[in-house]
Amino acid sequence: MNILVCVKYVPDATADRTFEDDGTVDRVGVDGLLSELDEYAVEQALQLKEKGEDITVTALCVGPEKAVDAVRKALQMGVDQGIHVVDDAIAGSDYAATSLVLAKAVEKVAGDGGVDLVMCGMASTDGAAGIIPAMLAERLSWPQVTMASVVETQGDQVRVKRDSDTATEVIGATMPLVLSVTDQSGEARYPSFKGIMAAKKKPLETWSLSDLGVDAGQVGLSVAWTTVEDTTARPPRSAGEVVKDEDGSGAGALTDFLASKKFI
Repeated sequence: MNILVCVKYVPDATADRTFEDDGTVDRVGVDGLLSELDEYAVEQALQLKEKGEDITVTALCVGPEKAVDAVRKALQMGVDQGIHVVDDAIAGSDYAATSLVLAKAVEKVAGDGGVDLVMCGMASTDGAAGIIPAMLAERLSWPQVTMASVVETQGDQVRVKRDSDTATEVIGATMPLVLSVTDQSGEARYPSFKGIMAAKKKPLETWSLSDLGVDAGQVGLSVAWTTVEDTTARPPRSAGEVVKDEDGSGAGALTDFLASKKFI
């Protein structure tokens, strides 16, 4: 079985994130990392591999040059091989263009050796839209099962459990399949020292749009369905107001403050 896990390189949420002049997120001048929600997909793929079946797990990432770090993290966790799609024309792509590039990459991998299961996180930690798995399945003409908390396989059959606010569903599907998993599927492992050293010897390919047969005019900011027209920097944090309740007036001062901010 061949499992392909889509991983994304996202800006570190603890860093000061900024926008470029064209309204796109700065992904070069800020520290980045493998999206935490995608780590759950990597973990589930590795758990399937560890059950004794003949499974190869590949990490696929689309992003700038620094995005290769997300693939390396997946390799350190235990993924067998990695693919990084990088091309200047991709910058500024929306979900539609991103799903196109991912689909063409999946098709290329499938043509080389077959893909049985494409796994994704429930969303990325920067965009948080959660629509890439569905768009990818549509482009591939594959069935999809989303928001899985438990994943089991037997032959070409996949059995998943989905938890919602009101019910738990058990769904069966036949591969090939696009599957997304939630952050309730189990904590992702940390790379071990052995895994970090082994990752240096694992194959990692770099592909461009031409390798996928994608025209540069089909991706990028110029064909995006949505654009950011304006941004405003977050104001600097100001010092708080201290109210001393020395004469019993503290409650009134607090009430006045909350009312002035329209909290009450």
